[in-house]
Amino acid sequence: MRRMLAVAVSALAACLLVPPVSGAATPRLVWSPCTGSLSTLECGSLAVPLDHLHPDGEKIAVAVSRRRAADPQHRRGVLLINPGGPGGSGLSMPRYVADHTPLGQYYDLVGFDPRGVGASTALNCLRSPTLADTDSRPADAEFASWTAQARADEDACQRAGGGIRPFVTTANTARDMDLLRAALGEEKINYLGYSYGTYLGAVYGTLFPQRLNLSVLDSSVHPEWLWRKQFLEQAAAYRADVDAWADWVGHRDNAYGLGTSSGAVLSTVERLAGRLAKSPVGEFTRSMLDGALGQGARYRPLWSDLAVLVGRISRGQAPDPGVLDATRAGRALAEAGIHELRSGVFDTVTCEADWPTDPETYYQDMRTYRDRFPYGYGVSRAAPTGCTFRSFTPADHPVRLARTGYPVGVVVQAEADAQTQYAGGPAMANLLRDNLITVTDEGRHGEYGSNPCVNERINRYFVDGVLPDSRSVCAGDPRPGTAADPAVPPAAVAPARAASLTDSVRTYLSALPPI
Repeated sequence: MRRMLAVAVSALAACLLVPPVSGAATPRLVWSPCTGSLSTLECGSLAVPLDHLHPDGEKIAVAVSRRRAADPQHRRGVLLINPGGPGGSGLSMPRYVADHTPLGQYYDLVGFDPRGVGASTALNCLRSPTLADTDSRPADAEFASWTAQARADEDACQRAGGGIRPFVTTANTARDMDLLRAALGEEKINYLGYSYGTYLGAVYGTLFPQRLNLSVLDSSVHPEWLWRKQFLEQAAAYRADVDAWADWVGHRDNAYGLGTSSGAVLSTVERLAGRLAKSPVGEFTRSMLDGALGQGARYRPLWSDLAVLVGRISRGQAPDPGVLDATRAGRALAEAGIHELRSGVFDTVTCEADWPTDPETYYQDMRTYRDRFPYGYGVSRAAPTGCTFRSFTPADHPVRLARTGYPVGVVVQAEADAQTQYAGGPAMANLLRDNLITVTDEGRHGEYGSNPCVNERINRYFVDGVLPDSRSVCAGDPRPGTAADPAVPPAAVAPARAASLTDSVRTYLSALPPI
């Protein structure tokens, strides 16, 4: 998700570009049992126009899944669900929602792979060779290799993207959703979208306001940050989470031995980063430290484990082997041969807004972000991408969002989410005049289905039609129970818990929405 946008299409103009579904033949959707991990669902495939301005032209397929309402007598309609991305597969979402909420009793839960994704007609890119050394704090001399990588990535996408790439846009996916609504025989849909799916849902409501009923946008994209600024703000959010973690650890020096204040803890971290740049601990590098800090600090229940990891590395002890295994797997994937394919939807949809084309613009930002926002790999948020060298013309400009003609919805936003930053929630709620639930002291991405307070309010909204307060607050997952300055020697705490970080992360993340 990238680049701050000057929006080019008004809501009215966007609507005029959409062929009216009512005047066209109802699309056909034939259901059959899904297979494999989706065996509890029904699956189908919907033929949609590649170019909605030419509905009788080429067609592509959109894969769909469904779980019928368990209580037909109290059925409230259909609920379309999108997990985010751009490029996330939604076929498993009916199962997730049915397992984690009561909505499967009252709604036909419908998931889909958006155009270009997964089991739909796929937009694939070639996997380009690795040209840049992905250091979290690259020297200026390395910036040119990041630019070369971005050019190579865009070239690899363009060579494999075929004729469908210009038409893989958010607006066209929303138009596909309305054809899906018609194929389901529904006058209106209800909608649940996570992450990028929040923007997709807002676009659908803008283009088809009379076709949308209830809507929940969870972990919202900022409507004015499409798309480069959305990326830049991710880096700032990671830094804010690390600062909050350092403040907490600074009040527990007897437990972790990293310093007696936020500043002292961050000084310890930076001294360690300097040492790792010259001499890694085993395979554990400065970039791995920056990545672990950014990711671990987001999740409050993991703060103690992160402090233990930093202490262990500071003493020159090898980290949890699972951390290294994950890094090796990521590196092996990145270095795969150029003939292997990867999804090109993210690379394409994030290019629907214009990006700066002068590499020096990115270099200036990279210098700033390398110094101010190194954690969570912040410099990569400022670097050139394939969109810098976009080689195609998108069929749509980003849609100017508005809510006219459909009911008040709900936006849910976590205060410390580093993927879709908190400011996106109030901004989307204000723009659409939706109600907002803020989850305080929480860095998780995707709250409905995980947070009990959010669950209670959204369940009542979807099941009974009762809105939560116009602005309300839910508490996030609690911080670790480590008391401030306990009389426990650091050496006694750290070795006992040092091996738990990877397992803690894995256990914690396994319960989150698949976004």
